[in-house]
Amino acid sequence: MADNSHKMSYHAGEAKGEAQEKVSNMMDKASDAAQSAKESVQETGQQIKAKVQGAADSVKDAVNK
Repeated sequence: MADNSHKMSYHAGEAKGEAQEKVSNMMDKASDAAQSAKESVQETGQQIKAKVQGAADSVKDAVNK
């Protein structure tokens, strides 16, 4: 009986370890996706800022002529 209990405990520990590893991998993937999204948003923001600045410069040039 003790041998069977030991095996069950061992397998439960294995399952717990595998689940923790899967969760860790999913968290890493989520973190990577979040970082990628952040970088994409920052890049888009920089592109918009440059376009707005260009438009503002065009307006200033038109007004100053």
